[in-house]
Amino acid sequence: MIDGPYFVLTVLGVLGTGLVAGVFCAFSTFVMKGLAALPPAQGVAAMQAINVAAVTPAFMIVFIGSAVLCAVLAVVTFVLWPDEGTVELLLGSALYLFGSFGVTMVANVPRNDALMKVEAGTSEATAYWTTYVREWTAWNHVRMVASSAAAVSYVLALT
Repeated sequence: MIDGPYFVLTVLGVLGTGLVAGVFCAFSTFVMKGLAALPPAQGVAAMQAINVAAVTPAFMIVFIGSAVLCAVLAVVTFVLWPDEGTVELLLGSALYLFGSFGVTMVANVPRNDALMKVEAGTSEATAYWTTYVREWTAWNHVRMVASSAAAVSYVLALT
């Protein structure tokens, strides 16, 4: 069984990836549906405000901190190669680093950046809004599943 500081790191990994999964779950299950139901000008303006508000220390500590923690867990696992939980720890780290953090950087952030460049209420914003909601939400589903699976994988490493 995992113990000592390694146990604490793994529990923190469960907590961090689980919290991020919860945020992504909220967006996938009701936030984006609510925004999509608004007139495009209001939806664009609301999502632009959300994208600005999301980059706060509280969320960034959880989101980026979880990525750092997952990287540390992966490195420590490779170095120590424990008798139990190795596969689960490496899988959990990979799921979060690639499926959550990586997808955010290559799929969601570029879409957010493009949305920030349009002015709410313009024909350009209206034309982009439907595509943005569909694509951003699809990638968010990936992040939600990956973060959730990472948390489950870390829990399995503890058992």
